[in-house]
Amino acid sequence: MGPLSPARTLRLWGPRSLGVALGVFMTIGFALQLLGGPFQRRLPGPQLRQPLAPSLRPALPSCPPRQRLVFLKTHKSGSSSVLSLLHRYGDRHGLRFALPARYQFGYPRLFQASRVKGYRPQTGGTQLPFHILCHHMRFNLKEVLQVMPSDSFFFSIVRDPAALARSAFSYYKSTSSAFRKSPSLAAFLANPRAFYRPGARGDHYARNLLWFDFGLPFPPEKRAKRGNLHPPRDPDPLQLQVFPSGAGPRAQTLNPNALIHPVSTVADHRSQISSPASFDLGSSSFIQWGLAWLDSVFDLVMVAEYFDESLVLLADALCWGLDDVVGFMHNAQAGRKQDLSTFSNTGLTAEDQQLTARARAWNNLDWALYVHFNRSLWARIEKYGQHRLQTAVAELRARREALAKHCLAGGEASDPKYITDRRFRPFQFGSAKVLGYILRSGLSPQDQEECERLATPELQYKDKLDAKQFPPTVSLPLKTSRPLSP
Repeated sequence: MGPLSPARTLRLWGPRSLGVALGVFMTIGFALQLLGGPFQRRLPGPQLRQPLAPSLRPALPSCPPRQRLVFLKTHKSGSSSVLSLLHRYGDRHGLRFALPARYQFGYPRLFQASRVKGYRPQTGGTQLPFHILCHHMRFNLKEVLQVMPSDSFFFSIVRDPAALARSAFSYYKSTSSAFRKSPSLAAFLANPRAFYRPGARGDHYARNLLWFDFGLPFPPEKRAKRGNLHPPRDPDPLQLQVFPSGAGPRAQTLNPNALIHPVSTVADHRSQISSPASFDLGSSSFIQWGLAWLDSVFDLVMVAEYFDESLVLLADALCWGLDDVVGFMHNAQAGRKQDLSTFSNTGLTAEDQQLTARARAWNNLDWALYVHFNRSLWARIEKYGQHRLQTAVAELRARREALAKHCLAGGEASDPKYITDRRFRPFQFGSAKVLGYILRSGLSPQDQEECERLATPELQYKDKLDAKQFPPTVSLPLKTSRPLSP
């Protein structure tokens, strides 16, 4: 892949350990101190296009669009709706996707480049470049950079862990042993350790799912038995590795005993001395190392509770137009509010407030992630301009509503039992219904194509892209010569 630009060297420093060795976390702080300051890139200035005339077709961008993208698709966080817009954009512009053989990259194991269909780095020929990596994986930076260039735009999305817990409990009830054994989410959160076992099959869905998806290391679990610490089992043990700039595929393990210089914490901006002897895996310092590392890797982390605001900022950062990020919600469960801001307890019953507090406490690492990226999102909003953002969000919502009325029967999502066209029927999993879309009849051929893109669920769209990139080979029967007459 050639020498790395300095602005992306830090991306190669992924936290490749599960928290068993203390020095692993210290090296993250060491790396950030050495390279963090000069490599905090600023996003390009505001570049959102002028309002477009009402149309289903996108207008030409006013600046070069970013088209090398890495999207970490987190679970139960509105990520399927982001995936849909990436599918549509890449399909419309003829971009090449890094696709899994099925629908995920070996999740819950860490991402491996070898799982990308068509990835052949050692063939000796020319490897066709990939433009977009966006399907479910557990993030593994070292392997991602085997597939995608280091100057790709990295982004993801997070959700309040209280809302995420409600959705995950319903969706993964049959998958997580902890959820399966619990009669309700309230019962689970009242005494989670009665049901949860670290490393049990599917139980990564039951605690700190966002932290897990980001591939971050975990501190050891505390067990009551004899007061010992037992690190959680993981399907893919890790090591912390780093590529020096310009190095080949051989990783060099960081020295866990490296001297740590004073660093400013994210929490209070005070300079503190960290050392292996004083570093506590259960302290906030452990979390701050992980958050600082994510800041060095990801260009943008969206927030599900401010989904439309996040889409406007995404379009601005990528130099895309609003039409490129307008779309329908996908993988949404029936009966769930889509725009619930769970930061405020306003309107919640006392029971719901207690459940929210318990969910955030149980998913403490996810809550730290959410608070951190909620703050960073609003810092970007302040820089972008709140009035300007409100105008863009209103326009985005108006366009979405217009598209729904134009494309969809009834102008809204439909119960899956009424969706007879299998191309648009979403995959049903868990106890809640997943809504889908029925297209209006009488659309023009041009609008039919665009409306189909908007309504196609993620699994069917992945199959469509797969067939487009890897068309099936048709073997013709061999012609046999007619036997000669004697």
